[in-house]
Amino acid sequence: MQINTGTITNIVGPLGLSMEINECFITTAGEDWVRIENCNVHMNVKRRLQRTVIRGNEGDDLLDEGAESAIYTITGKMDMAKYKQILSIFRKEQPFFHDPFEDRQMKALFSSIDYDSATGEYEFVLMEDAEQEEIMS
Repeated sequence: MQINTGTITNIVGPLGLSMEINECFITTAGEDWVRIENCNVHMNVKRRLQRTVIRGNEGDDLLDEGAESAIYTITGKMDMAKYKQILSIFRKEQPFFHDPFEDRQMKALFSSIDYDSATGEYEFVLMEDAEQEEIMS
C-alpha cells in the first residue's frame, strides 16, 4: 500500500506505518517485525538466460528462464542492542524480509552478517527464498 504525501510517495511497512526510504523490516515466523533504521538497501537481481549459438546464421537464440533470487545488501550503523536483535533472528529460524522496492514480504536467507562493535557499522546480505508455488509456476 502506498500513501501519496504530495510529491513524495511513502510505502506503508508491515507495522502499518509510513515506511521511510532508508529503513527496512525483518522478522521470523510468529515474532514482531524489527525495524532497521538509517540503513542503505542495495538490491541485485539478474535474469537467467540460455544462449544457443546458431551456426550459419547471424545472431544467437536466447531463451529467458526468468529471474534469479534477488540479493539484498543492507548496510549502515546500529548500536549493539539492535545488532543483538538482528543476530537473534540470524540464529533462529528462517527470516522474513520486507522488500522496500517491491513493497512485499518474503522468506529470505542470511548469506552473511558482519558487525564492527567499535564503529557500529554492519553489513547483512540476504537472499530471496522462492516460495514453492512460485517455483511451480
